[in-house]
Amino acid sequence: MVLYFQSRCGEYTLYMGRDKYENEDLIKYGWPEDVWFHVDDLSSAHVYLRMKPDMTLNDISDDLLLDCASLVKANSIQGCKKSSVYVIYTRWKNLKKTNDMVEGQVSYHRPENVKRMSVEKNNTIVRALEKTKKE
Repeated sequence: MVLYFQSRCGEYTLYMGRDKYENEDLIKYGWPEDVWFHVDDLSSAHVYLRMKPDMTLNDISDDLLLDCASLVKANSIQGCKKSSVYVIYTRWKNLKKTNDMVEGQVSYHRPENVKRMSVEKNNTIVRALEKTKKE
């Protein structure tokens, strides 16, 4: 079952798949307003931010980016053990899925539209988000 969280500002919904099958559903049923987050080069959950219509990646506040990146880092088996990781993110519509890929695996239509950020372990943010979790 996909998990739902509210951003710390309370204005945005975050979605997270708990395994590769739920990640696959999120890939399949995403909306154009969705932004996908993943720990770079490590296995991790897929976290999606549902943006407001007409928003761009550049409109996402630093605090909201930190919410998404902290949540995806905390839900990476390897990434959660590291003090910092890189997180990549892009619009859902930039995700490319082909028949030869395993569940949860994606590539990109336009790799140049994938952004990358460093995120450090932040248990305070993760605990605040966990309090809003719904199934």
